[in-house]
Amino acid sequence: MNLLAAHTADGDGPVRGGVPRAPRARRHAHERQRRGRLGEGNLTGLGHLLMFMLRRDRLWLPIWVLSLSALTAYFANAIALVMDGGSLQALTVLAKNPVMALITGPGYGLDEVTVPRFIVGMYGVFLMLGAALMSILTVSRHTRAEEETGRAELIRAGVTGRHTQLIAALILTVLMNVLLSCGMAAAFQFSRAEPDPLFSTMLFAISTGTVGCVFAAVTAVTAQLSAFARAASSMAGAVLGLSFVLRGIGDMSDVSEGDLAWLSWLSPLGWSQQTAAFTLDRWWPLLYSVALFVLLVIAALLLQSRRDLGAGIVAERLGRAHASSMLSSPLGLALRLQSTNLAWWSASMLIMGGVFGSFTGAMDKSANAMPPEIIAVMGGRAGIVDGYLGYMALYFAIIVAAYAVIAAGGLRAEETVFHTEPVLATAVSRSGWLASWAAVTLFGTAGLMFMAGLGEGLGAAVSMDDRSLLWPTVLGHLAQTPALWALLGFAYLLYGLAPRLLSLSWVVFATSAVLALFGQLLELDDVVLDLSLFTHIGQYPAQDLSAEAIVWFVVTAAVLVGVGMIAFRRRDLVTA
Repeated sequence: MNLLAAHTADGDGPVRGGVPRAPRARRHAHERQRRGRLGEGNLTGLGHLLMFMLRRDRLWLPIWVLSLSALTAYFANAIALVMDGGSLQALTVLAKNPVMALITGPGYGLDEVTVPRFIVGMYGVFLMLGAALMSILTVSRHTRAEEETGRAELIRAGVTGRHTQLIAALILTVLMNVLLSCGMAAAFQFSRAEPDPLFSTMLFAISTGTVGCVFAAVTAVTAQLSAFARAASSMAGAVLGLSFVLRGIGDMSDVSEGDLAWLSWLSPLGWSQQTAAFTLDRWWPLLYSVALFVLLVIAALLLQSRRDLGAGIVAERLGRAHASSMLSSPLGLALRLQSTNLAWWSASMLIMGGVFGSFTGAMDKSANAMPPEIIAVMGGRAGIVDGYLGYMALYFAIIVAAYAVIAAGGLRAEETVFHTEPVLATAVSRSGWLASWAAVTLFGTAGLMFMAGLGEGLGAAVSMDDRSLLWPTVLGHLAQTPALWALLGFAYLLYGLAPRLLSLSWVVFATSAVLALFGQLLELDDVVLDLSLFTHIGQYPAQDLSAEAIVWFVVTAAVLVGVGMIAFRRRDLVTA
C-alpha cells in the first residue's frame, strides 16, 4: 500500500483494481503519438509506401515510358524520312479535312506546314491518349484494386494514414508522366525531324504529360465512387472517351465552319492541343489542366474521408432475395457481370454514331474544295459519302476493340479478386466458364458495332436525306466484327496460358490501330500494313468486303479461344 501511495503522490492517476495508471504526462505523450500514427488526415508512411509502389511497378513504369517515347521517335523519324515537301503539302490538305480534324485535332500551323508541326497536329492526340491510359490503370491498380483484394486493409493496419496510399499513387503517376515528358522531348529533339526551338519541343512533351496527370486525378475520384476497381477504371475511361468526343466534335465543327467549336475547350485533350506547339507556343491553356488536377485531388481526398475502407461513395444496391433462373448457368452469370458495361457502351456507340453520321452532309459539300488526289483516295467525287462512312466503320472498330480488350481483362479481374474460385467450386467447368465469358464478349462486340452502324446510318440518312444509306452503313460496321473477334481470341489465349501476359493484347491493339489509321499516310509497304487486324476486311460501302478475310478471322478466333480453354484447364488459379 505504501508503494501505491508513493506512486499516487508522484502524480500517477488513480488506482483502479489494484493497478496504478500511467503518469498523466506519459499518457498524454502516448495519446499524441497514437494520433500522429493513426490520424485520418496524416501521410505517415508515405515514403515507404511510395518506394513499395515503385518496386511493384519496376517493370510497368519503364514499359509505359519507353513505349510511348519510342512511338514518338518512330513518328518523328518516319515522317522526316518518308515525306518530302510535295507529299507533306498533299497530306496537309487531308489533315485539314473535317474527318481528320475529328480524329487528330485542330491542326495548327498546317497552312505553312513543317515536319514538327505535322507530327504535333496529326499524332499528338494519340500520345496523349496513351498517357491518359497509363495514368488511369496505374492509379486504379494502386488504390481501388488494393482495397478490393484486401491488401489495403493490411497496409492500413500498420503505421499509415488514411490518405497515404492515394497520395503515393498520385505521386507515382505524376512521376511517370514527368519521365514520359522527358523521354518524349529527348526522342523528338534528337530525331530526323529536327524540331526547333527546344522550347516548343518541351511544350509538346509537357502538354502530353499534363493530360496524363489530369486523368490520374480523374481516376482518384472515380476510385472513391465505386467499390470495384473495374468500375472505377471504366468510369475514368468513360470520362476520357467523352473528352475525346467533345474535342473531336468541336474541332470537326471548327473546320466545317460550324457553331460547336467551343466544345473543344471542355476537354483536357483540347486544352493540351490548344497550346499549338511550334505554331503559337502558348502555355496558358495548361493552366486549365493544372486547376482541374488540383480540384479533383481535393475532391478525391474529401470523398475518401467520407467512406469506409473497401466501400464506395455510391452505395451498392441490395440484390434480390432470390436469384433468377438465368444465374443458374455460367452464361447467365457472365452476362449479368458484363451487362452494365455493355448497356453504357451501347448507348455511347449509338449517340456517337448519330453525331458523326450527321456530318456526312458537310463532308459531301466540302468535297468540291478537295484536290483531285484526295478525292481519288476517298473513292472519287461520286463516292465521297461512301468513303466517309467506310472510314468511320474502321474508326468505330478501333474504339470497340478497346472495349473488347477491357472486357477480356475482366475475366482476369474476377480471378484476381477470388470470385472465380467459388464459381468453379460448383458444377461449372473451367472450359464452360471461359467459354461463357467469351461468348458474351464476342456477341457483345457485334452488338456494339451494330449500334454504332445504326447511329451512323441514321445520322447519314437524315443529313443527306437519303434512306438508302442506312443499311449499307450498318453492314459496313458489322463486317468489321470478325477482326475484333480475332483480337478477343488472342486475349483469351493469353489468359488461358498466363494471365500476366494479357497486357500483350494491348500491344496488338495499339499496333493494329496505328497502322490502320496512319500506315497509308506514312506510305508503308503492304507487308507492314497487313500486320494490322483492321486492314484486311475492307471499308464497306466504299470498298468490297473480303469474304476470305472474314472467314479466316472467324476461324482464327474460334481456334484461339479453344486453345485458351485447354490451357486454362491446365494451369493453377489465383486463390485466396
